[in-house]
Amino acid sequence: MAENSLIHESSPYLLQHAQNPVQWYAWNEQTLQKARDENKPIFLSIGYSSCHWCHVMAHESFENEEIAKIMNENFINIKVDREERPDIDDIYQKACQLTTGQGGWPLSAFLTPDQKPFYVGTYFPILDSYGRPGFGSILNQLSQAWKEKPNDIKQAAEKFLTSLQQTEKIQVPSKLEKIILDEAAMNLIQMGDTTFGGFGQAPKFPNAANISFLFRYGKISGLSKFNEFALKTLNKMARGGIFDQIGGGFHRYSTDARWLVPHFEKMLYDNALISVNYAEAFQITKDPFYLETMN
Repeated sequence: MAENSLIHESSPYLLQHAQNPVQWYAWNEQTLQKARDENKPIFLSIGYSSCHWCHVMAHESFENEEIAKIMNENFINIKVDREERPDIDDIYQKACQLTTGQGGWPLSAFLTPDQKPFYVGTYFPILDSYGRPGFGSILNQLSQAWKEKPNDIKQAAEKFLTSLQQTEKIQVPSKLEKIILDEAAMNLIQMGDTTFGGFGQAPKFPNAANISFLFRYGKISGLSKFNEFALKTLNKMARGGIFDQIGGGFHRYSTDARWLVPHFEKMLYDNALISVNYAEAFQITKDPFYLETMN
């Protein structure tokens, strides 16, 4: 089986891709210079070894000979382990969040040869679905655009970079005014799922920080609806599939809006924050259900 240059790396995540038909490179000055010399855009894929959707995209796309051919002919393809290079991950996660409103892994970023992002996302399915382009279509469209209108892409990348830099300059007020808290609380309630609790639709994440904020805002405002929504969310989560009813603990997220079908991955940091939510719920209600769930 053919090997690419990742075979010389030490990262378990990078080594997982060392036998892909994609000609992967590690992030280093030699690779970046290659992109500049060949005037090719960079496809940057960032993930980690235990990431479920990283494995899915690898199997669907990076092990696919036809997809690999398009990637190899039109892009300099770079793999990064977020656990080795959190600095690179941080930069392009911010770009993804600025563009799509959310981040995650695998992070899929298309960059100019001088590393400026112009198209960023996370997991892309291989085929077009639900009106959204698949990874194959994205590769073809962006490679064609680079060949035909490279200056347009460079200008778009400059604007993208300017917007990203402006977010770094936003000054946090030294004193947090109540109107900001009021707006934040109302926005969370408007985003909330009044039927099943939580925020948004599928996939649905616990968002422990939002729940803690609603509890604390409910206390200082004296308005019960904030506590009620937070408690509804915790009740639905604890009785749903996102909570491991046998082994305990919460899975990372639910694949549906009703908290029924979990993504089978438990993270320590998620469970630590969620435990705080249930402790707060017990303090407010004295209901032992929350204490039992937390334990």
